[in-house]
Amino acid sequence: KEDEEAKKKADEDARKKMILSNLSFTGYKQAQPGTKRQTEREKKRKILNDRRKELNIDHLKEEKLREKAKELWDWLRQLEGEKFDLQDQHTRQKYEITVLRNRVSDHQKVSKGSRSKRGLRK
Repeated sequence: KEDEEAKKKADEDARKKMILSNLSFTGYKQAQPGTKRQTEREKKRKILNDRRKELNIDHLKEEKLREKAKELWDWLRQLEGEKFDLQDQHTRQKYEITVLRNRVSDHQKVSKGSRSKRGLRK
């Protein structure tokens, strides 16, 4: 046991040293212009990992598993509902933009024609 604990501690120390040594190089990598996309990717990955819920179901009984499954199902339904609402809103906004662009172009056609007619009449 003591040997295993000593081994684990040595492995942890080696891992910590590796992490600390890697941290010292991040400033150099961030200064390079080509790594902006990679850092944006890392930011997105971090945000998604924070948003993700941990699933600890190894120790749960059948009733608790059913409860957890229902909770996850409700959460999924909520997300799908929000997704549907956002897609519907996006579709309506695209339609409104199209209508407004058409109105603007029609208005510009009418405005140009009336100006030239006014100039000819005077």
